Amino acid sequence: MLGVGTHYHASYDECRENVRQALRTGYRHIDTTVRREAYHNESAVGDAVAAAEVDREDLFVATKVDPADLDARRIRISVEESLDRLGMEYVDILYPRWPTEEYEAAETLAAFGTLHEEGLVERIGVSNFTVDLLEEALEVSEKPIFANQVEMHPLFPQEELQAFCARDDIDVELVAYSPLARGAIEDVDEIREVAAKHGASPEQVSLAWLREKGVSAVPRATSTAHLRENWLSLGVDLDDEDVATLDAIEERRRIVDPADAPWNR
Repeated sequence: MLGVGTHYHASYDECRENVRQALRTGYRHIDTTVRREAYHNESAVGDAVAAAEVDREDLFVATKVDPADLDARRIRISVEESLDRLGMEYVDILYPRWPTEEYEAAETLAAFGTLHEEGLVERIGVSNFTVDLLEEALEVSEKPIFANQVEMHPLFPQEELQAFCARDDIDVELVAYSPLARGAIEDVDEIREVAAKHGASPEQVSLAWLREKGVSAVPRATSTAHLRENWLSLGVDLDDEDVATLDAIEERRRIVDPADAPWNR
């Protein structure tokens, strides 16, 4: 489902208002994260949800564990603290934010599995995993891996991951962060052409393209207008020709590319 990401640079008040407006617009998938410099985001999300007239069971709330906290003991502490800030008894999906620092596949995923058994985590996810890392995770995890959250948009379509997840013996969803390529899609001729055809914005076309791929997107939005624009992408129906046009874009650009990312090692 189309979700909304919470921007870790936002203040508590900005984040809370953003989530409040998102819930009023119709969003039910809220993607948050835990970073030492932005713990307030989970509190803001929790307070916005508590004040909303939306049943908890109708929401899909995601959070993550910081790479420095991915050993078994600290994973539990991190999740318990996240739940306390969110004011919730469980999260719908838990991701390791990056498979770096203290990540070790067997230990990390076993700890995630224990939290799942205890009802603190409904689904186990991974984030920023390459095909090789995803294969390893599927091999060592005793619990199903529900989703892999990665950067994905028409300029970075993740063809290898798409093909891997489409295999009959694989049952892993893709969730796209930075689905608007932080504005880079606005200047791509093919995207503008498809947008003009549908009377839509390039951002709406990018989100519609992801939906055609069966991918959930969690774009960040810093205003009610942006939230509304992204939500209206659900009314943009691309045909096969549109999808082929976007698939044929030659430009490739990864937006989020830290030096310690797994693909850079």
